Amino acid sequence: MAKARLTCLLALLTTHCVLTVLAVELKTDNASPWTNEFDKIELSCVIESISTVRPRVEWKKITVGGPSYVFFDNKIIGDLENRAIFREPASLLILNATRSDTAKYRCEVTAVNDQKSFDEIVIDLVVRVKPVVPKCFVPKSVPFGKPAELSCVEEEGFPDSQYQWFKNKEEIPDDPKSSLKFFNSSYILNAEKGTLKFTAVRKEDAGEYFCRARNDAGQAECLPQKMEVFDLDLVGILLGVLVVVVVLLCITVGICCAYKKGYFSSQKQTGNNYKVPARGDGVDYVRTEDEGDFRHKSSFVI
Repeated sequence: MAKARLTCLLALLTTHCVLTVLAVELKTDNASPWTNEFDKIELSCVIESISTVRPRVEWKKITVGGPSYVFFDNKIIGDLENRAIFREPASLLILNATRSDTAKYRCEVTAVNDQKSFDEIVIDLVVRVKPVVPKCFVPKSVPFGKPAELSCVEEEGFPDSQYQWFKNKEEIPDDPKSSLKFFNSSYILNAEKGTLKFTAVRKEDAGEYFCRARNDAGQAECLPQKMEVFDLDLVGILLGVLVVVVVLLCITVGICCAYKKGYFSSQKQTGNNYKVPARGDGVDYVRTEDEGDFRHKSSFVI
């Protein structure tokens, strides 16, 4: 009886071992690898079990437009050509990763001699890109009590940058009430969008501001820019407007008086100006000294 049980147990173990050997199985050491741009990274594809001597290995890059071959027919092709090497038995080493390499990659192994002849695993690669110097906008001068907005934009980094604002080389906290130096300020800081919005600027808000963009790959910052806060002199503005109105009124009155006195007339009328009567057919008229009329000087005989 004991021998029969032992025989059955050995038979089950042998069958299990045979089935295990006849099935191709894959695994990876890192399903979500990452690297900085221009560094190298290995996409791990480990064959855990297989009985086929020379299995067919393929790598595909999964994109929005569909999968495309990266390793096919025992050679690197596509975007990774001359930038990657194949490592036996099935891994892929990228020597010079770029931001365009960020994607999902699928390792496929086909073993014709195994009972389970196909298996695959997916690797999600992220290539991190260091931010470039952000574009910062800081208003040069703002009236006291008025709102103001400072902005910071950086679009090259990957993953997307987070933003920090600094005033006089000191980081501005998210909540102004959490710091004695910014306690009297009223602002809203958005670390995702890079904006710093003052609801009502105070004298204490004047200073030099700069922004820093950062992500997992690194950081970059713009040059400091000075923002001044000035008082809005309403009395001075009203007096200035009043002076301008008075000056314009004086000019208008002067021009009207000049027109009335005839300074802008093109001709002057005199009492001795007469129009010379038009001459008739060959008749000439002369004005006598004693008479105020014209007399006949000569005529033609017809």
